[in-house]
Amino acid sequence: MGILSRRSVSALLASLLLFGCGGGGGSGSGGGAGIPLFGSPTGQAGTGGQNNGGQVAGNTSGGGTQGGTGGTSGGTAPVPATVALASKLGKPSRVLVGLGATSIDDMKSQDIHPDIVERYLVGVGSGAWPTWNSPDGAYVTFTAQAADAYGAVPMFTLYQMTANGEGNLSGISDATFMNKYWGQVRLMYQRIAEWGKPALVNVEPDFWGFAASQAPGRDLTKMAASVKGQPECSTLPDTVAGLGQCFVQMGRKVAPKALIGFPPAFWNGTPAEIAAMMRTVGANQADFIVAQTSDRDAGCREAASPPPECQNGSAPFYWDASNKTSPSFHDSQKQYSDYRAALGNDLPILWWQTPMGVPSDTPGGTDQHYRDNHVDYMLTNTQEYGDMHTVGIVFSAGAGSQTSIGTDGGQFARLSAQYLARGGAVLK
Repeated sequence: MGILSRRSVSALLASLLLFGCGGGGGSGSGGGAGIPLFGSPTGQAGTGGQNNGGQVAGNTSGGGTQGGTGGTSGGTAPVPATVALASKLGKPSRVLVGLGATSIDDMKSQDIHPDIVERYLVGVGSGAWPTWNSPDGAYVTFTAQAADAYGAVPMFTLYQMTANGEGNLSGISDATFMNKYWGQVRLMYQRIAEWGKPALVNVEPDFWGFAASQAPGRDLTKMAASVKGQPECSTLPDTVAGLGQCFVQMGRKVAPKALIGFPPAFWNGTPAEIAAMMRTVGANQADFIVAQTSDRDAGCREAASPPPECQNGSAPFYWDASNKTSPSFHDSQKQYSDYRAALGNDLPILWWQTPMGVPSDTPGGTDQHYRDNHVDYMLTNTQEYGDMHTVGIVFSAGAGSQTSIGTDGGQFARLSAQYLARGGAVLK
């Protein structure tokens, strides 16, 4: 395995912090608590040993929540795709709230009860996520059990493509590397299938943007990748387009209850252009769209001496909550609404890796206390997101220096409780 990207390293470090060096595997890409989620490095589930979530109705095979209506109820009125997806997850018909990069013990300490608990799966080969528990891949099982025991749906962010370094795509046409890569993807699906309940899968953030940047004419059907060697995908082309389609095809065959989403990268064109590109990889045949809000607190990028993970992007970084100037929350909503319309199949949107800073009129901040206003805006204006076909919002620190529920002064606990007390935003 090559050098991990910053996000991969952050994810791996967080896994050791959250689950203990000998025990469970990684969570998101932020820092975390030092209390292991699982009790034993030998494969005992600890706090996650019970599968007490209810079985949900429906089968995601063949496209899951596609088609705009998401199915019908008793032959009567069509059911919105967002409602159908929430139902598959065994959740109520409101915009769901999730957390990543946070231990369940820390959630319990603040009486936070998310609908979704998200964890990263990183690396290929030695030291990669399948080795974090015994037997191989048991990390998926234990994570799913622990989330379920706490009343949440597990979400896995598959982030293996950075195993050779962020943006280094030299391995995608190497059969040896890709056989290991696909073996781990299959293992993830197998563990989800064995668990027997729905789980959300976020497929390779950033990869699609890097691939488009390096593909001839930004055409992913013309960029070579090793795909046909996998028995589930033998009829697909050996291209990045085929690679994306293989994620869906393998998932449908191995783990029909896995719900799959692709995160577009808006570095390479307009929402319509990106949607056309993502259609070639099968993103329109998935179950939902992953909308990456921003993986850093705005104040981290504003700081006079920002940490390495915040030394990118173009100012201004702090979004205008009045929506009068750019960047604003309405700008972001329109971007993903336009993308969704162009992608087709009326897929629900799941916002992911939403930063957790606290609003402030003073730019910047300090380590783990940087300013941001996403939590404040999105949990107090949530119906705006429900109205644009959002099924859920997952909040998490994007790196160890970012604000978390342990450093936000109780902001997330307070606002999420108030949101739930209001009954939640209606799904459309």
